[in-house]
Amino acid sequence: MKVLLLTGLGALFFAYYWADNFDPATLQGARVLLTGASAGIGEELAYHYARLGSHLVLTAHTEALLQKVNFLSYVQLTSLALPSLTDSKGSLVVVSSLLGRVPTSFSNPYSAAKFALDSFFSSLRRELDMQDVNVAITMCVLGLQDRASATEGVRGVTMAKAAQGPKAALAVIRGGATRASGVFYPWRFHLLCLIRAWLPRPTAWFIRQEFSVTVAAAA
Repeated sequence: MKVLLLTGLGALFFAYYWADNFDPATLQGARVLLTGASAGIGEELAYHYARLGSHLVLTAHTEALLQKVNFLSYVQLTSLALPSLTDSKGSLVVVSSLLGRVPTSFSNPYSAAKFALDSFFSSLRRELDMQDVNVAITMCVLGLQDRASATEGVRGVTMAKAAQGPKAALAVIRGGATRASGVFYPWRFHLLCLIRAWLPRPTAWFIRQEFSVTVAAAA
């Protein structure tokens, strides 16, 4: 019975992630406000949306400024955009991080900002549902990207491999276009989030498999 149950759950899980109902034509002429488009995942998103024929409004930032206004900028922009999104039955696509779902070592300020981001938009989604407001919120949980500033900042500390930016950006666009509630890239991050719910305090051995503790402690 247990084997059948696990097999059934596994089948549902893979069917959920491999079902592809993304139609690129839905983004032809779509109006997209894209923040952080000067580098990283934002830059890759801009390229993809442009190829798909969307009308883009782009904003840029520096890495140092982003760290200071990370959470508050999301809240302020959302508050300003929400009336227009409500009228147009639009979508909010929020690019977050695995560190906003699974706490890890040596990233306290960044992780705290991402946890706040996840909490804010999860609460907002419930409020919109209660008010019967047809605005979709897609939370995108991404890992380390392969841009130079990200990989250099954690070189010698984390053993995690960086994902390719263009593929991560396309996963974000697919999720937003289909009004999915969440996007996990790579997909195994969803499993990590589920495991974290079951095992909120992993043993030190598991933590050491992800980090070079000696280097990180001395940094």
